[in-house]
Amino acid sequence: MAAKEDFYKLLEVDRNASEAEIKKSYRKMAMKFHPDRNKDNPEEAEKKFKLIKEAYEVLSDPKKRSAYDQFGHAGVDPSMGGRGGFSGAESFSDIFGDVFGDIFGGAGGRQQRSNVQRGSDLRYNLELTLEEAVGGTEAVVKVPVLVACTECSGSGAKKGSSPVICSTCHGHGQVRMQQGFFSVQQTCPTCHGTGKQIKDPCSKCYGQGRVQETKTLNVKVPPGVDTGDRIRLAGEGEAGLNGGPSGDLYVQVQVKDHTIFTRDGANLYCEVPISFPTACLGGELEVPTLDGKVKLKIPAETQTGKLFRLRSKGVKPVRGGPTGDLLCRVQIETPVRLTKEQQALVEQLQASLSGGGKQHSPQEHGWIDGVKSFFDKLTG
Repeated sequence: MAAKEDFYKLLEVDRNASEAEIKKSYRKMAMKFHPDRNKDNPEEAEKKFKLIKEAYEVLSDPKKRSAYDQFGHAGVDPSMGGRGGFSGAESFSDIFGDVFGDIFGGAGGRQQRSNVQRGSDLRYNLELTLEEAVGGTEAVVKVPVLVACTECSGSGAKKGSSPVICSTCHGHGQVRMQQGFFSVQQTCPTCHGTGKQIKDPCSKCYGQGRVQETKTLNVKVPPGVDTGDRIRLAGEGEAGLNGGPSGDLYVQVQVKDHTIFTRDGANLYCEVPISFPTACLGGELEVPTLDGKVKLKIPAETQTGKLFRLRSKGVKPVRGGPTGDLLCRVQIETPVRLTKEQQALVEQLQASLSGGGKQHSPQEHGWIDGVKSFFDKLTG
């Protein structure tokens, strides 16, 4: 052609056509004139295809389209007319890239990538005593976190300046790369996908838009929390990029081991040692609870391992429900370091108890009878 055909006529659209109308017409005509679909006259189809592609590349770019509307073909760079050679697979990649980009929001679309990003969530491990976890507390925590730079208000650019459109990707955040038969899009290596460049970076954050600080926060711990529970502090995580919202801070609860109590859900357990005479004759003991001391009556002839339940002396669950119980497991303590006189008294007691047969130690004699029966079956 002696003169280039008008781009709007090539794509069969009006001069006031929207971007969506231009894209729709381009897809239709590109499919129509693709050489693979025109086996009878592939050379003519290829020429038409390249012209359509050139027209679309200009009219789909707002800046190029504005220059074309003002100055015609002289207002756009003629080197944008193609890549110097035609690859059917490459062109089909462009077409389908637009289609799938619209449907899935993928890299094939020409939509500009948003550079606003939410800040990262953070985690803080908070150790509590059992008393703090059960009764609730207010803890002061110090968290290193990235916050918006006050010098540049998070823009990353020196005060008085602002970021500019990336010269590599022209603000799209991605660049098209040729790999064999296919054309693929990758994150722009210059702006790292933001679509903007900082020519004069902030002296405080060095262009990052964020600086690291240590936040001091008061964390209200509700009563009844347990190991593994999390407390969410909204907006106390890392600051977002380019005006994006801040992330959240998750305080992870870890309850320390207690010297007396063991927790199992809403219930508390403790081991209570009692003397041999108390186990035989009964008595009364003082046992600890998280609310203070209480009296525990030990009946006569108590056996080791017996559980005594103190109702509602456990934990009120953080998610609601009845307060748990305190379960005291008694352990009979055998006397140690006996004097000769004490040994003689124990021997005297043993002799006295032996005369009573099974009535004084039914569990022992029951166990011995079971062992005898077991061996009789083996030998029989």
